[in-house]
This record gives sequence, structure tokens and C-alpha cells, in this order.
Amino acid sequence: MEAFLDFLGDIPWWAWVLIFLLLVAIRDIFFQKAHTISHNYPVVGHLRYWLESIGPEMRQYFVANNREELPFNRIERSWIYASAKKENNYEGFGTDRDIYKHQHIFIKNAMIGFQVPENHPNKEHPYFMPCAKVMGAYNKRKKPYRPGSIINVSAMSFGSLSAAAIESLNRGVEKCGAYHNTGEGGLSPYHKQGGDVIFHFGTGYFGVRSRDGGFSMDKLKVLVDENPCIKAIEIKLSQGAKPGKGGVLPGSKITPELAEIRGVEVGKDVISPPTHKAFSTIPELLDFIESIADKTGLPVGIKGAIGKVDQWIELADLMKKTGKGPDFITIDGGEGGTGAAPPSFADHVSLPWTYGFSKVYSLFMERGLTERIVFIGSGKLGFPGKAAMAFAMGADCINVAREAMMSIGCIQAQVCHTNRCPSGVATQKKWLQNGINVPLKSDRLAQYFKTFRKEFLEITHAAGYEHPCQFKMDDVQVNVDDDYLSSDLKSVYGYQKEQVAFKSMQHLFDCEHLGGKPALEKTL
Repeated sequence: MEAFLDFLGDIPWWAWVLIFLLLVAIRDIFFQKAHTISHNYPVVGHLRYWLESIGPEMRQYFVANNREELPFNRIERSWIYASAKKENNYEGFGTDRDIYKHQHIFIKNAMIGFQVPENHPNKEHPYFMPCAKVMGAYNKRKKPYRPGSIINVSAMSFGSLSAAAIESLNRGVEKCGAYHNTGEGGLSPYHKQGGDVIFHFGTGYFGVRSRDGGFSMDKLKVLVDENPCIKAIEIKLSQGAKPGKGGVLPGSKITPELAEIRGVEVGKDVISPPTHKAFSTIPELLDFIESIADKTGLPVGIKGAIGKVDQWIELADLMKKTGKGPDFITIDGGEGGTGAAPPSFADHVSLPWTYGFSKVYSLFMERGLTERIVFIGSGKLGFPGKAAMAFAMGADCINVAREAMMSIGCIQAQVCHTNRCPSGVATQKKWLQNGINVPLKSDRLAQYFKTFRKEFLEITHAAGYEHPCQFKMDDVQVNVDDDYLSSDLKSVYGYQKEQVAFKSMQHLFDCEHLGGKPALEKTL
């Protein structure tokens, strides 16, 4: 035995390398049958698969130009990173964007912009920009809520994102007066770090799930009573990434912690159906909304990606007839989001945000219902220019998901669905999560939101307005095509936004239902 060990010890390192490569070649040729390339080109063929695996990163850093990547190009990512770090996010030597390109946005500035008076709230709080409407005011909910920020964190669940990422987001919104949507994975301890929360549930009813997989009103009432951070409730009808499709959470990913939060069994696959058990018709949905509002006292809204509008018309007609209905509506764009989906869904099912929102908003406006509803936009709107367009079209708030992820370290690796997120944001692997410094990342989320609001407010003032809710559709122009060239939003989408009953920023500042007040008390 000793002689054999001595023999192995005498083998030089390069011989060990050759032996290893020989074993790989034998395995490639005689044993593995799955990969043609590695069978026909043993050892060398593995280089092809390795290069393919790092292809997105190679293109992102060395091949693609500043403006051509999707879903977010280098300029957009760099602006978010710089804004979150409070670094210089300016450009020099003019824009490198093709301003004659289809759908390019132009915001019309006034000859003399809005001048902030000395006693104005924005003098002391330069990032103060709350929602101009109050959720639940029209329906006289017991606990109405005015979002303290016009930009907020969209629905991303614990399980989809890591514990460290969720905690960073929640601490971040607490620092800047925004709200944090839980996503459909239930309310976790990481959502309860001081920020306002909108509790969101879908067809799986996680967190408010009965034994048979249905909805439990008793569990929801207990959840709301025990967690005053919950300011509103959102029912997900569909989402931009995969509208009309349910989800599967593999049993291997369900830890005891996730099982407790979601109300499911450890180690057992959980299938979310494509439709709800609690209702199957529009009248039943309306009754469901009212029963939740009655039991909890909170504003209740719905979220959907837009395709056919016949049921939206039915909902609007029923709201007009009964005087009841959702307090807010979140319109998700078909551009997709953090949720993984087959390309057939992500590429083709549901309308992009601008098309979907314009259809739904206009039909509610035609029936005189827009004043009672807070409209929330979600779909790559986390940039001031796009936000101006959204507000001109009728949005009252904006939810951001991927932009918020980037502010806390996401590098757009596009492996969210593999549990191998290199930045630790979209993974349950503890080692990768350890790279997230929660206090630092929460500061960056807060700074991104503050920078966003500051620049959006400057654009608003340049257009001659005090608050973004005052934007009109003819304040924003878009390039249409080579024949029609460019036109305002009113001409392109065929409706004129209903103006919000806005008094002043001071009126919003003094509102008793204003959210995010701890951030104001600390002086934003």
C-alpha cells in the first residue's frame, strides 16, 4: 500500500491533468448519450456549453451597445445604479438615443415653469411626492390610505426573492415613505421591518389559505388585525409575466419557514391554479371585494394584465350601477416581470402597459368612475420620463419590480427562475444571500426612490405643474411612424384623461390618511 501511494505521489501534476481529461473523454464517448457535441468532440465540446452559459454576460458587458439590450439597456441600468448610490447620473455631450425612433417620448415644457414658493412642503421635504388620491375614500372604508409616495415596490414574494432582498426592500420603503407590495407568497417576517405594506394574494391564497387550498376570510382578518403595517389588500387576477397561467412551487424549495408563511406542507409541490376558487364571475368578484373591505376595514384593489376588455366593461357597468367596487386597480404590462414564464406567454399573451392601460382607463372614464379609483401602473415605468407619460395617461401611482431589484444589486443575469441568482436577490441559497448587506441595500432602494421623485418633480415643474397628477395627455408627445410622425397621447390613444381634483401639495401633506409618515418625521 505504501509503495502504491509513493507511486501516486511521483506522478507529476500535468499527468494528473491528462488522466482527468482522458476520463472525461471516455465518459463523453462511451457513457453519456444526452449531448451530441460532447460525444463527437470529447473534452473540447464542453467549452461550447460553458461559453453558451456565460453568453448573456459576455453580450451585456462587451458586445451590446448602450441602448440595444432588453429588458433594460445599459443606460437604464446605469441610471438606476448611480441614482441608488447617490452618484453622478448625468450624461454628457447630448443624448445617444435615437429621438426619432418609434414610441420615443417627448415631454412638453412650459415657457415659464412652476416656481416653488418659500412656504411650500417641497422646500423642507424636497422628495415629498404622495399620491393625489386616497384609496378607499369614495367607498368610505374604515381605514382609507393615501400612499406617501407615487413610486412604490411592486408585488414580489418571499420565495421568489430572498429573505435578505425582501428585508432590504421593506426597510428601504420605510426610509423613503413608500409602500411595499408583498407579492402572492404571503406576509413574511421580512416584510415587517417598518414599511407600509399592501398585502397581495393570488389564486394560491398563500398566507390566507384554507386546508382545501381555498380562501380563508378568518385568516385574513387575523392577519390584518395582528399586522397594522398592512394598509390595503390587492387581489391578483393575472400578472404581466404569465397572465392566465398558474404556477408550481416545487416541494424541494418549500422549507419549514416558507411552509408556515404560505400555509402549505413542507416538501410537497404546491400548484396555483390559473383561476380563483373564491369567485368565478364579475358579480361574485364585486361581492368578494366588498366582503373583504367590510371584514378588514381596508381599501381593496385588483391587479390584472389586460387582454380582452369585455369583463372589464362588465365590472365598470356594475360599479356604475351599484356604487361599489375596487378602491384601486393595478394595471400590469405584458412586458413581463420578475415572475418566470414560458416564452410563449412572456412574448405574446396580454398587451403592453400603454395599450392595456389606455383601454381600461378610458372605459372607466367614459362611465365617470375614475375619481373613485386609484390607478396604479406597473410595467417598466421606473424612470421619470416614462412616469410622466403614465401620469398623463391617467396613472396615480407607479409600482416597480425589476428596477427596485436593480437598486439593491440585481445585475440582470436573467436566471431568476434557476435559484442561481449571482447577486443573491432572487435565490434561496444562503451563501449567495450573504452578499446582500441589508442596511446598505435598503439605503440604496430609498435613495433610488428619492432620486426618482426629485427628477420627476423637476420635470413636473418644468411642464408648469405642482404635482404629476396635473399632467394632461397633450403635454406628452410620442413618435408614431414614418407617415404620421409624432402626435400627443390624446390623439394616439383616443381619449382625454380626467383631471384629478388636486388642491395643493400642502393639502396632501396635511392629510390624516397619508402613508409613510415616519420618513417625513425623519425629514426625507
